[in-house]
Amino acid sequence: MIDAQVLPTPIGPLSLLVREGVLVAGGFTAEPKEMYARLAPELRAEGLDVVDDLGPAAQAVRDYLRGDLEALDAIPVEQPGSATRKRLHQALREVKAGDTVSYAELAERAGLPRTAARAAGSACAQNLIAPFVPCHRVLPSTGGYGGYYYGAPVKEWLLAHEAGRLSATL
Repeated sequence: MIDAQVLPTPIGPLSLLVREGVLVAGGFTAEPKEMYARLAPELRAEGLDVVDDLGPAAQAVRDYLRGDLEALDAIPVEQPGSATRKRLHQALREVKAGDTVSYAELAERAGLPRTAARAAGSACAQNLIAPFVPCHRVLPSTGGYGGYYYGAPVKEWLLAHEAGRLSATL
């Protein structure tokens, strides 16, 4: 069974889905079924149960919002993808809060040539575990914030929070 919880955040509800203590999906939506629908069929076959408290994953979000910007790093995550995509997602997890990288830099950090920037962009677009796999920390080299699955205002808020330019009270 996959357990889900919806947490309030200053930028809207955050749905988390956990399977056997491992975070398999996370996204800024009030409806866990939206995240569940993006999972692989074999995971969806296990069923979904909305619970009151996911434990460590939920606590990590609360700690992150209160200023412990490394809290999300301790939560184990797992999502599908090729070996290259998994390397890119791991490289994303190694980008520290308050830092940003370009798509080319992300590719390089994953051991790929800088010309693999398109693969890095695809890995971000297919990321199922925001903000734990922090694709919001990737910015286009041409400037601006670029795209973000949950919208530019969410990405901007996350970056401002991590840069210490605002505070969240929960």
